[in-house]
Amino acid sequence: MGFGNDVQLKVYQHMEENIIPVSFEELELEAKKKLEEKAYYYVAASAGSPTDARRNTFAFEKYEIVPRMLRDTSERDLSVELFGSRIPFPLLCAPIGVQSIIHPEGELASIRAASEMGIPFISSTAATSPLEKTMEAAETDNHWFQLYWSKDREIAASMVKRAEAAGYKAIVVTLDTTMLGWREKDIENTYLPFLQGEGIGNYLHDPVFRSRLEKPPEEDMKEAIKLWAGIFGDPSLTWEDLEFLKSQTTLPIVLKGILHPDDAKQALEHGMDGIIVSNHGARQVGSVVPAIDVLPEIAEAVDGKVPVLMDSGIRRGSDMVKALALGASAVLVGRPYMYGLALAGEDGVKQVLRNLLADFDLTMGLSGRSSIQELRSKALKRV
Repeated sequence: MGFGNDVQLKVYQHMEENIIPVSFEELELEAKKKLEEKAYYYVAASAGSPTDARRNTFAFEKYEIVPRMLRDTSERDLSVELFGSRIPFPLLCAPIGVQSIIHPEGELASIRAASEMGIPFISSTAATSPLEKTMEAAETDNHWFQLYWSKDREIAASMVKRAEAAGYKAIVVTLDTTMLGWREKDIENTYLPFLQGEGIGNYLHDPVFRSRLEKPPEEDMKEAIKLWAGIFGDPSLTWEDLEFLKSQTTLPIVLKGILHPDDAKQALEHGMDGIIVSNHGARQVGSVVPAIDVLPEIAEAVDGKVPVLMDSGIRRGSDMVKALALGASAVLVGRPYMYGLALAGEDGVKQVLRNLLADFDLTMGLSGRSSIQELRSKALKRV
């Protein structure tokens, strides 16, 4: 449900409790000041031009919300159903790896914050804490697991089985990272945290990965990191390989990184359960098309057969409204909650999520919409 009729009053009453900036621009600036340069740019930078990530956010400016008047919006139902589970808001925390370089508690702080807000957290393969420990930190069980498909498919299968056993509710397969993109800032800083043992916790605790080592990681971390580097991605993967993954789990499988309607149709043909329209925050391909620009045609191609989610550029409640009006079932937020984590840990993540949802709730009510179902393309004007 919505935040309630007095949402604006509640927001203003809590202004004195703001521990981090409210606007995304100031939030990012303060995080940049606090973080080490290498860590900041690992999160903030994009592939290719430094402006590529900004193009995701600028693309939202091509759409304007058209409010409707004298509609009863005193009660707002903002909930959505995904794979048989109803969540209170059409928002999830995007999978982000190596959160330990941002805050000592990393993904453990983030999942606790998301749980308190009732928001599903998508736990990354590239986490420092193993997926089991991350789930144990959660107060709710509506979280998903994101898979980077290893060149060693038995390791990939093991990750999926562990996620299902730990209680995750869906598997998100990231398609656009079969190899790491060209990231100028990381190259300039000679920085890849995985080579320092950060972000490989799921591998270090995986029984199949460990079986590939002559000595356990505790005794020879250098060889474990070397093995990780050799098997992280697999550029030879094709649509036919999805059948193997389906055979490993009973959980819904969602494909993340779809940017073309023909790929969306391929996902349906291969029995996938959902799609995330995403360009990985512009971190993989330089000059990549903004996700919001291709969302409508992908939603049209899917035609309601499976949920279509969207990420890359969500910064405010109005962005959420626009994405939902253009065909998304829900959206994912990424960098904003990372900056909240950097500045104030779990409480910072909670404030980012609370502000985003309050903004979304107010925008819905003030634009004359009381439920997600009332958002259609006519709610927007393209400029």
